[in-house]
Amino acid sequence: MIYLLYLCTEQKKLIMTKFEVLSPDGFTIEFDKPYYTSKEKAFEAFDKWKERYKTQGYYSSNNYGRIPLEELEDYMNVREL
Repeated sequence: MIYLLYLCTEQKKLIMTKFEVLSPDGFTIEFDKPYYTSKEKAFEAFDKWKERYKTQGYYSSNNYGRIPLEELEDYMNVREL
């Protein structure tokens, strides 16, 4: 019985896992999508978001100053909700 409850809990985690992508300043990268249903979708959204800064060549952060786009992934935060 305990094993069955454990399996149900683990399966529920797999179904309900959500990922949040935060900018270096701690804000979600898309205001209309507070979370993503997979890590792959979260990183796809990050790549798309990063393209917005391609023209200027960097992301301007209140916390870290100018971050070159090739280093931006090191400053973002993808976390499981």
